[in-house]
Amino acid sequence: MRDFTFRLTRQSSGLLPAERLEKVSAWGGASSDICYVYRPTTIEGLQQVFDLARETGRSVGFRGAGNSYGDAALNGENILVDLQRMNRILAWNPETGVITVEPGVTLEQLWEYIIEDGWWPPVVTGTSKTSVGGCAAMNVHGKNEWQIGPIGDHILEFDMMLPSKRIVTCSRTENSDIFYAAIGGFGMLGCFTALTLQMKRIYSGLLRVEAYVSHNLGQMLRQVNDQVRRSDYTVGWVDAMSSGRQLGRGQIHAAHYLPAGADPYPQQTLRADYQRPPTLLFGVVPASIMWLFMRPFWNNLGTRFVNLGKYLSSRLGDGHTFLQAHASFHFLLDYIPDWKKAYGPGGLIQYQSFIPAANAEAAFSQMLRLGQQRGLPNYLSVLKRHRPDDFLMTHSLDGYSLAMDFRVTRHNRPQLVRLTRDMDEIVLQAGGRFYFAKDSTLRPEAVVA
Repeated sequence: MRDFTFRLTRQSSGLLPAERLEKVSAWGGASSDICYVYRPTTIEGLQQVFDLARETGRSVGFRGAGNSYGDAALNGENILVDLQRMNRILAWNPETGVITVEPGVTLEQLWEYIIEDGWWPPVVTGTSKTSVGGCAAMNVHGKNEWQIGPIGDHILEFDMMLPSKRIVTCSRTENSDIFYAAIGGFGMLGCFTALTLQMKRIYSGLLRVEAYVSHNLGQMLRQVNDQVRRSDYTVGWVDAMSSGRQLGRGQIHAAHYLPAGADPYPQQTLRADYQRPPTLLFGVVPASIMWLFMRPFWNNLGTRFVNLGKYLSSRLGDGHTFLQAHASFHFLLDYIPDWKKAYGPGGLIQYQSFIPAANAEAAFSQMLRLGQQRGLPNYLSVLKRHRPDDFLMTHSLDGYSLAMDFRVTRHNRPQLVRLTRDMDEIVLQAGGRFYFAKDSTLRPEAVVA
Protein backbone atom coordinates (compact mmCIF):
# COMPACT_ATOMS: atom_id res chain seq x y z
CA MET A 1 0.00 0.00 0.00
CA ARG A 2 2.99 2.32 0.34
CA ASP A 3 2.80 3.09 -3.38
CA PHE A 4 -0.78 4.36 -2.91
CA THR A 5 0.02 7.04 -0.32
CA PHE A 6 1.15 10.56 -0.98
CA ARG A 7 4.42 11.88 0.45
CA LEU A 8 4.52 15.48 1.56
CA THR A 9 7.59 17.53 0.61
CA ARG A 10 10.27 17.05 3.20
CA GLN A 11 11.38 20.27 4.87
CA SER A 12 13.19 18.93 7.92
CA SER A 13 14.06 15.62 9.51
CA GLY A 14 12.44 14.54 12.75
CA LEU A 15 11.21 11.60 14.74
CA LEU A 16 7.59 10.75 15.35
CA PRO A 17 6.55 9.93 18.93
CA ALA A 18 6.94 6.25 19.76
CA GLU A 19 3.61 6.19 21.59
CA ARG A 20 1.91 6.62 18.22
CA LEU A 21 3.27 3.30 16.98
CA GLU A 22 0.59 0.63 16.68
CA LYS A 23 0.28 -2.74 15.02
CA VAL A 24 -2.54 -2.37 12.50
CA SER A 25 -4.07 -5.37 10.78
CA ALA A 26 -5.95 -5.87 7.55
CA TRP A 27 -9.55 -6.89 8.10
CA GLY A 28 -8.85 -10.38 6.77
CA GLY A 29 -6.12 -10.83 9.38
CA ALA A 30 -3.57 -12.17 6.89
CA SER A 31 -1.38 -9.05 6.93
CA SER A 32 -0.43 -6.33 9.39
CA ASP A 33 2.06 -3.50 9.79
CA ILE A 34 3.45 -1.09 12.36
CA CYS A 35 2.19 2.43 11.72
CA TYR A 36 2.20 5.85 13.39
CA VAL A 37 -1.54 6.17 13.99
CA TYR A 38 -3.35 9.50 14.41
CA ARG A 39 -7.09 9.89 15.01
CA PRO A 40 -8.14 13.49 14.34
CA THR A 41 -11.64 14.68 15.21
CA THR A 42 -11.60 17.98 13.30
CA ILE A 43 -10.26 19.50 10.11
CA GLU A 44 -7.74 21.43 12.19
CA GLY A 45 -6.50 18.19 13.71
CA LEU A 46 -6.13 16.70 10.24
CA GLN A 47 -4.13 19.74 9.12
CA GLN A 48 -1.80 19.26 12.09
CA VAL A 49 -1.13 15.69 10.98
CA PHE A 50 -0.26 16.95 7.50
CA ASP A 51 2.15 19.47 9.05
CA LEU A 52 3.77 16.67 11.04
CA ALA A 53 4.15 14.54 7.92
CA ARG A 54 5.89 17.39 6.13
CA GLU A 55 8.21 18.09 9.06
CA THR A 56 9.27 14.45 9.35
CA GLY A 57 9.26 13.49 5.68
CA ARG A 58 6.69 10.73 6.22
CA SER A 59 4.03 9.54 3.81
CA VAL A 60 0.35 9.65 4.78
CA GLY A 61 -2.17 6.86 4.38
CA PHE A 62 -5.84 6.76 5.38
CA ARG A 63 -7.98 4.26 7.23
CA GLY A 64 -11.77 4.49 7.38
CA ALA A 65 -13.38 1.70 9.39
CA GLY A 66 -10.62 -0.77 8.53
CA ASN A 67 -12.75 -3.21 6.53
CA SER A 68 -10.53 -3.68 3.49
CA TYR A 69 -9.59 -7.36 3.28
CA GLY A 70 -6.00 -6.60 2.32
CA ASP A 71 -3.41 -3.91 2.98
CA ALA A 72 -5.31 -0.93 1.57
CA ALA A 73 -5.67 0.62 5.05
CA LEU A 74 -2.04 0.06 6.14
CA ASN A 75 0.97 2.36 5.78
CA GLY A 76 3.93 0.62 7.39
CA GLU A 77 6.45 2.77 9.30
CA ASN A 78 4.64 5.90 8.17
CA ILE A 79 1.63 7.95 9.22
CA LEU A 80 -1.80 6.33 9.16
CA VAL A 81 -4.77 8.65 9.65
CA ASP A 82 -7.67 6.77 11.27
CA LEU A 83 -10.84 8.71 10.44
CA GLN A 84 -13.35 6.85 12.61
CA ARG A 85 -13.72 9.80 14.99
CA MET A 86 -14.71 12.15 12.17
CA ASN A 87 -18.15 10.56 12.08
CA ARG A 88 -20.76 13.32 12.21
CA ILE A 89 -23.79 13.65 9.99
CA LEU A 90 -23.55 17.28 8.90
CA ALA A 91 -26.84 17.81 7.05
CA TRP A 92 -29.92 15.79 6.09
CA ASN A 93 -32.91 16.72 3.95
CA PRO A 94 -35.66 14.09 4.32
CA GLU A 95 -37.65 15.70 1.51
CA THR A 96 -34.94 15.33 -1.16
CA GLY A 97 -32.88 12.50 0.30
CA VAL A 98 -29.63 14.50 0.12
CA ILE A 99 -27.23 13.94 3.02
CA THR A 100 -23.80 15.33 3.92
CA VAL A 101 -21.50 13.35 6.21
CA GLU A 102 -17.96 13.28 7.50
CA PRO A 103 -15.77 10.50 6.08
CA GLY A 104 -15.85 8.31 9.20
CA VAL A 105 -19.63 7.84 9.15
CA THR A 106 -20.37 4.15 8.54
CA LEU A 107 -23.03 2.71 6.28
CA GLU A 108 -24.69 1.43 9.43
CA GLN A 109 -24.94 4.96 10.85
CA LEU A 110 -26.18 6.15 7.48
CA TRP A 111 -29.03 3.71 6.89
CA GLU A 112 -30.16 3.80 10.53
CA TYR A 113 -30.37 7.60 10.33
CA ILE A 114 -32.41 7.80 7.12
CA ILE A 115 -34.57 4.69 6.91
CA GLU A 116 -37.49 5.92 9.02
CA ASP A 117 -37.80 8.85 6.61
CA GLY A 118 -38.21 6.36 3.74
CA TRP A 119 -34.70 6.36 2.27
CA TRP A 120 -31.88 3.85 1.77
CA PRO A 121 -28.26 4.20 0.58
CA PRO A 122 -28.29 3.51 -3.18
CA VAL A 123 -25.06 1.46 -3.03
CA VAL A 124 -23.92 -0.61 -0.05
CA THR A 125 -21.23 -3.21 0.59
CA GLY A 126 -21.69 -6.69 2.06
CA THR A 127 -21.13 -5.28 5.53
CA SER A 128 -22.61 -2.13 7.03
CA LYS A 129 -19.39 -1.48 8.97
CA THR A 130 -17.56 0.26 6.10
CA SER A 131 -17.11 4.03 6.22
CA VAL A 132 -18.51 6.42 3.63
CA GLY A 133 -15.06 7.94 3.10
CA GLY A 134 -13.56 4.50 2.53
CA CYS A 135 -16.41 3.58 0.20
CA ALA A 136 -15.77 6.71 -1.86
CA ALA A 137 -11.99 6.21 -1.90
CA MET A 138 -12.48 2.69 -3.29
CA ASN A 139 -15.62 3.55 -5.28
CA VAL A 140 -17.38 0.49 -3.92
CA HIS A 141 -20.09 -1.43 -5.71
CA GLY A 142 -23.06 -3.41 -4.47
CA LYS A 143 -25.35 -6.07 -5.82
CA ASN A 144 -26.76 -3.50 -8.24
CA GLU A 145 -23.75 -2.02 -10.03
CA TRP A 146 -25.01 -3.07 -13.46
CA GLN A 147 -28.29 -1.29 -12.71
CA ILE A 148 -27.08 1.98 -11.13
CA GLY A 149 -23.28 2.00 -11.07
CA PRO A 150 -20.85 2.35 -8.12
CA ILE A 151 -21.24 4.66 -5.14
CA GLY A 152 -19.39 7.42 -7.01
CA ASP A 153 -22.35 7.80 -9.34
CA HIS A 154 -24.42 8.89 -6.32
CA ILE A 155 -21.93 11.31 -4.77
CA LEU A 156 -23.05 14.86 -5.60
CA GLU A 157 -19.98 16.65 -4.26
CA PHE A 158 -17.24 16.38 -1.67
CA ASP A 159 -14.73 18.52 0.19
CA MET A 160 -11.15 17.25 0.07
CA MET A 161 -8.05 18.38 1.92
CA LEU A 162 -5.10 18.34 -0.45
CA PRO A 163 -1.50 17.71 0.71
CA SER A 164 -1.08 21.51 0.77
CA LYS A 165 -3.84 21.58 3.47
CA ARG A 166 -6.07 23.54 1.11
CA ILE A 167 -9.65 22.29 1.05
CA VAL A 168 -11.35 22.12 -2.34
CA THR A 169 -14.99 21.45 -3.14
CA CYS A 170 -15.41 19.04 -6.05
CA SER A 171 -18.40 17.99 -8.13
CA ARG A 172 -19.17 17.10 -11.73
CA THR A 173 -19.07 20.81 -12.59
CA GLU A 174 -16.57 22.22 -10.05
CA ASN A 175 -13.02 20.85 -9.97
CA SER A 176 -14.37 17.93 -11.98
CA ASP A 177 -10.89 16.57 -12.74
CA ILE A 178 -10.30 15.98 -9.02
CA PHE A 179 -13.84 14.68 -8.61
CA TYR A 180 -13.37 11.88 -11.14
CA ALA A 181 -9.83 11.08 -9.95
CA ALA A 182 -10.36 11.12 -6.17
CA ILE A 183 -13.40 8.82 -6.20
CA GLY A 184 -11.76 5.43 -6.55
CA GLY A 185 -8.32 7.02 -6.06
CA PHE A 186 -7.41 5.20 -2.79
CA GLY A 187 -6.65 8.49 -1.00
CA MET A 188 -3.71 9.32 -3.27
CA LEU A 189 -4.85 12.91 -3.85
CA GLY A 190 -5.85 13.84 -0.29
CA CYS A 191 -8.44 13.25 2.39
CA PHE A 192 -12.22 13.58 2.13
CA THR A 193 -13.52 15.89 4.85
CA ALA A 194 -17.21 15.94 3.85
CA LEU A 195 -19.27 14.04 1.27
CA THR A 196 -22.75 14.80 -0.07
CA LEU A 197 -24.76 11.90 -1.47
CA GLN A 198 -28.18 11.27 -2.96
CA MET A 199 -30.15 8.55 -1.18
CA LYS A 200 -32.71 6.17 -2.73
CA ARG A 201 -36.44 6.59 -1.94
CA ILE A 202 -38.06 3.39 -0.64
CA TYR A 203 -41.64 2.66 0.40
CA SER A 204 -41.01 -0.42 2.49
CA GLY A 205 -38.28 -1.91 4.64
CA LEU A 206 -38.72 -5.14 2.69
CA LEU A 207 -37.47 -6.46 -0.64
CA ARG A 208 -39.11 -9.17 -2.74
CA VAL A 209 -36.39 -11.76 -3.33
CA GLU A 210 -36.41 -14.56 -5.91
CA ALA A 211 -34.05 -17.54 -5.60
CA TYR A 212 -32.89 -19.67 -8.55
CA VAL A 213 -30.58 -22.66 -8.69
CA SER A 214 -27.69 -22.69 -11.20
CA HIS A 215 -26.38 -26.10 -12.28
CA ASN A 216 -23.05 -24.78 -13.57
CA LEU A 217 -21.14 -21.56 -14.09
CA GLY A 218 -22.31 -21.00 -17.65
CA GLN A 219 -25.94 -21.21 -16.61
CA MET A 220 -25.32 -18.84 -13.68
CA LEU A 221 -23.75 -16.23 -15.94
CA ARG A 222 -26.75 -16.39 -18.26
CA GLN A 223 -29.21 -16.22 -15.36
CA VAL A 224 -27.45 -13.24 -13.80
CA ASN A 225 -27.30 -11.44 -17.14
CA ASP A 226 -31.03 -12.02 -17.59
CA GLN A 227 -31.99 -10.97 -14.07
CA VAL A 228 -30.02 -7.72 -13.95
CA ARG A 229 -32.23 -6.40 -16.74
CA ARG A 230 -35.40 -6.81 -14.67
CA SER A 231 -34.31 -6.76 -11.02
CA ASP A 232 -33.04 -4.06 -8.68
CA TYR A 233 -30.33 -6.31 -7.19
CA THR A 234 -28.72 -9.53 -8.43
CA VAL A 235 -26.00 -11.68 -6.86
CA GLY A 236 -24.78 -15.25 -7.27
CA TRP A 237 -23.24 -17.71 -4.82
CA VAL A 238 -20.78 -20.14 -6.46
CA ASP A 239 -19.84 -23.54 -5.05
CA ALA A 240 -16.10 -23.50 -5.68
CA MET A 241 -15.83 -27.16 -4.65
CA SER A 242 -17.94 -28.41 -7.57
CA SER A 243 -16.24 -29.85 -10.63
CA GLY A 244 -16.86 -31.49 -13.99
CA ARG A 245 -20.13 -30.60 -15.67
CA GLN A 246 -21.27 -28.95 -12.42
CA LEU A 247 -18.27 -26.64 -12.14
CA GLY A 248 -19.42 -23.29 -10.73
CA ARG A 249 -22.89 -24.45 -9.71
CA GLY A 250 -24.71 -22.40 -7.10
CA GLN A 251 -27.63 -20.09 -6.53
CA ILE A 252 -28.61 -16.56 -7.52
CA HIS A 253 -30.80 -14.10 -5.66
CA ALA A 254 -32.66 -11.34 -7.51
CA ALA A 255 -34.34 -8.65 -5.39
CA HIS A 256 -36.96 -6.00 -6.15
CA TYR A 257 -38.08 -2.88 -4.30
CA LEU A 258 -41.70 -2.92 -3.17
CA PRO A 259 -43.80 -0.17 -4.79
CA ALA A 260 -45.79 2.33 -2.74
CA GLY A 261 -48.76 0.65 -1.08
CA ALA A 262 -47.48 -2.93 -1.41
CA ASP A 263 -46.33 -3.10 2.22
CA PRO A 264 -49.32 -2.82 4.59
CA TYR A 265 -47.07 -1.95 7.53
CA PRO A 266 -44.28 0.34 6.23
CA GLN A 267 -44.17 2.27 9.51
CA GLN A 268 -42.99 -0.96 11.11
CA THR A 269 -40.63 -2.35 8.44
CA LEU A 270 -38.96 1.05 7.98
CA ARG A 271 -37.83 1.14 11.61
CA ALA A 272 -34.15 0.60 12.36
CA ASP A 273 -35.02 -1.89 15.11
CA TYR A 274 -36.88 -4.04 12.59
CA GLN A 275 -33.86 -4.14 10.28
CA ARG A 276 -31.10 -4.96 12.76
CA PRO A 277 -29.84 -8.57 12.74
CA PRO A 278 -30.87 -10.75 15.71
CA THR A 279 -28.48 -11.28 18.59
CA LEU A 280 -29.59 -14.93 18.78
CA LEU A 281 -29.44 -17.25 15.78
CA PHE A 282 -32.22 -19.83 15.57
CA GLY A 283 -33.48 -18.18 18.75
CA VAL A 284 -30.87 -20.03 20.80
CA VAL A 285 -27.22 -19.52 19.78
CA PRO A 286 -25.65 -16.10 20.49
CA ALA A 287 -24.54 -14.70 17.14
CA SER A 288 -21.30 -13.52 18.73
CA ILE A 289 -20.05 -17.10 19.23
CA MET A 290 -21.39 -18.66 16.05
CA TRP A 291 -17.95 -18.58 14.47
CA LEU A 292 -16.86 -21.20 17.02
CA PHE A 293 -19.38 -23.65 15.56
CA MET A 294 -18.24 -22.79 12.03
CA ARG A 295 -14.51 -23.33 12.59
CA PRO A 296 -14.56 -27.19 12.53
CA PHE A 297 -16.08 -27.02 9.04
CA TRP A 298 -13.73 -24.33 7.71
CA ASN A 299 -11.37 -26.68 5.92
CA ASN A 300 -11.42 -28.31 2.50
CA LEU A 301 -13.44 -31.34 3.58
CA GLY A 302 -15.86 -29.48 5.85
CA THR A 303 -16.55 -26.71 3.34
CA ARG A 304 -17.23 -29.31 0.65
CA PHE A 305 -20.06 -30.72 2.79
CA VAL A 306 -21.37 -27.25 3.71
CA ASN A 307 -21.45 -26.21 0.06
CA LEU A 308 -23.13 -29.46 -0.96
CA GLY A 309 -25.83 -28.89 1.65
CA LYS A 310 -26.37 -25.32 0.51
CA TYR A 311 -26.60 -26.39 -3.14
CA LEU A 312 -29.09 -29.19 -2.42
CA SER A 313 -31.26 -26.81 -0.39
CA SER A 314 -31.14 -24.27 -3.25
CA ARG A 315 -32.46 -26.96 -5.61
CA LEU A 316 -35.43 -27.52 -3.30
CA GLY A 317 -36.09 -23.77 -3.23
CA ASP A 318 -35.63 -23.12 -6.94
CA GLY A 319 -37.97 -20.33 -8.04
CA HIS A 320 -39.01 -19.55 -4.46
CA THR A 321 -40.02 -15.95 -3.72
CA PHE A 322 -39.90 -14.40 -0.24
CA LEU A 323 -39.77 -11.04 1.53
CA GLN A 324 -36.56 -9.97 3.24
CA ALA A 325 -35.51 -6.84 5.13
CA HIS A 326 -33.05 -4.57 3.34
CA ALA A 327 -30.36 -5.04 5.99
CA SER A 328 -30.80 -8.82 5.95
CA PHE A 329 -30.42 -8.98 2.18
CA HIS A 330 -27.43 -6.65 1.95
CA PHE A 331 -25.44 -7.23 5.13
CA LEU A 332 -25.19 -11.00 5.44
CA LEU A 333 -21.63 -10.61 6.71
CA ASP A 334 -22.97 -8.80 9.80
CA TYR A 335 -25.20 -11.66 10.92
CA ILE A 336 -22.26 -13.56 12.41
CA PRO A 337 -19.95 -11.08 14.17
CA ASP A 338 -16.27 -11.95 13.73
CA TRP A 339 -17.13 -14.73 11.27
CA LYS A 340 -13.63 -14.31 9.85
CA LYS A 341 -12.31 -16.05 12.99
CA ALA A 342 -13.71 -19.30 11.57
CA TYR A 343 -10.77 -19.23 9.13
CA GLY A 344 -8.32 -19.63 11.99
CA PRO A 345 -5.34 -17.57 13.17
CA GLY A 346 -3.90 -17.15 9.66
CA GLY A 347 -6.98 -15.25 8.50
CA LEU A 348 -8.15 -15.01 4.92
CA ILE A 349 -7.55 -13.11 1.72
CA GLN A 350 -10.12 -12.27 -0.92
CA TYR A 351 -9.19 -12.39 -4.58
CA GLN A 352 -11.65 -10.41 -6.70
CA SER A 353 -11.22 -10.07 -10.44
CA PHE A 354 -13.34 -8.37 -13.09
CA ILE A 355 -13.56 -10.05 -16.50
CA PRO A 356 -15.21 -8.81 -19.73
CA ALA A 357 -18.50 -10.61 -20.40
CA ALA A 358 -17.22 -12.46 -23.47
CA ASN A 359 -14.29 -14.00 -21.55
CA ALA A 360 -15.85 -14.48 -18.10
CA GLU A 361 -16.91 -18.13 -18.29
CA ALA A 362 -13.56 -19.35 -19.60
CA ALA A 363 -11.46 -17.26 -17.20
CA PHE A 364 -13.48 -17.99 -14.05
CA SER A 365 -13.66 -21.71 -14.92
CA GLN A 366 -9.89 -21.79 -15.34
CA MET A 367 -9.36 -20.10 -11.96
CA LEU A 368 -11.78 -22.41 -10.16
CA ARG A 369 -10.11 -25.50 -11.64
CA LEU A 370 -6.64 -24.17 -10.83
CA GLY A 371 -7.51 -23.71 -7.15
CA GLN A 372 -8.89 -27.24 -6.98
CA GLN A 373 -5.85 -28.73 -8.71
CA ARG A 374 -3.51 -26.98 -6.26
CA GLY A 375 -5.54 -28.16 -3.26
CA LEU A 376 -6.47 -24.53 -2.53
CA PRO A 377 -10.18 -24.19 -3.31
CA ASN A 378 -11.78 -21.00 -2.06
CA TYR A 379 -14.47 -21.27 0.60
CA LEU A 380 -16.82 -18.51 -0.47
CA SER A 381 -17.36 -17.23 -4.02
CA VAL A 382 -19.68 -14.40 -5.03
CA LEU A 383 -20.55 -13.43 -8.62
CA LYS A 384 -21.83 -10.01 -9.74
CA ARG A 385 -22.58 -8.23 -13.04
CA HIS A 386 -20.92 -4.87 -13.76
CA ARG A 387 -20.89 -1.98 -16.21
CA PRO A 388 -18.25 0.68 -17.04
CA ASP A 389 -18.14 4.00 -15.20
CA ASP A 390 -16.57 7.42 -15.80
CA PHE A 391 -13.98 7.46 -13.00
CA LEU A 392 -10.25 7.65 -13.70
CA MET A 393 -9.04 4.73 -11.55
CA THR A 394 -11.81 2.25 -12.16
CA HIS A 395 -11.98 -1.48 -11.63
CA SER A 396 -15.27 -1.84 -13.45
CA LEU A 397 -16.07 -2.93 -17.00
CA ASP A 398 -18.83 -4.52 -19.04
CA GLY A 399 -18.59 -7.94 -17.49
CA TYR A 400 -18.62 -9.93 -14.28
CA SER A 401 -16.66 -10.11 -11.06
CA LEU A 402 -15.89 -13.17 -8.97
CA ALA A 403 -14.81 -12.63 -5.36
CA MET A 404 -13.09 -15.66 -3.82
CA ASP A 405 -12.18 -16.10 -0.14
CA PHE A 406 -9.08 -18.19 0.58
CA ARG A 407 -8.04 -19.47 3.99
CA VAL A 408 -4.46 -18.57 4.90
CA THR A 409 -2.35 -20.86 7.06
CA ARG A 410 1.33 -20.93 8.00
CA HIS A 411 1.81 -23.88 5.65
CA ASN A 412 -0.18 -22.82 2.58
CA ARG A 413 0.91 -19.18 2.34
CA PRO A 414 3.72 -19.78 -0.24
CA GLN A 415 1.45 -21.95 -2.39
CA LEU A 416 -1.34 -19.36 -2.13
CA VAL A 417 1.00 -16.63 -3.34
CA ARG A 418 1.91 -18.74 -6.37
CA LEU A 419 -1.76 -19.48 -7.05
CA THR A 420 -2.74 -15.81 -7.03
CA ARG A 421 0.15 -14.93 -9.34
CA ASP A 422 -0.99 -17.57 -11.80
CA MET A 423 -4.57 -16.29 -11.54
CA ASP A 424 -3.27 -12.78 -12.22
CA GLU A 425 -2.04 -14.02 -15.59
CA ILE A 426 -5.43 -15.55 -16.37
CA VAL A 427 -7.12 -12.23 -15.53
CA LEU A 428 -4.70 -10.16 -17.60
CA GLN A 429 -4.92 -12.47 -20.61
CA ALA A 430 -8.73 -12.19 -20.44
CA GLY A 431 -8.54 -8.38 -20.47
CA GLY A 432 -9.64 -8.19 -16.85
CA ARG A 433 -9.05 -5.85 -13.92
CA PHE A 434 -8.50 -6.00 -10.17
CA TYR A 435 -10.10 -4.34 -7.17
CA PHE A 436 -7.61 -2.73 -4.81
CA ALA A 437 -10.00 -2.61 -1.85
CA LYS A 438 -9.80 -6.40 -1.71
CA ASP A 439 -6.30 -7.07 -3.06
CA SER A 440 -3.58 -8.59 -0.89
CA THR A 441 -1.21 -10.07 -3.47
CA LEU A 442 -0.82 -7.94 -6.61
CA ARG A 443 2.69 -7.16 -7.83
CA PRO A 444 3.56 -3.76 -9.35
CA GLU A 445 3.93 -5.21 -12.84
CA ALA A 446 0.42 -6.70 -12.67
CA VAL A 447 -0.99 -3.35 -11.58
CA VAL A 448 0.74 -1.61 -14.48
CA ALA A 449 -0.55 -4.23 -16.92
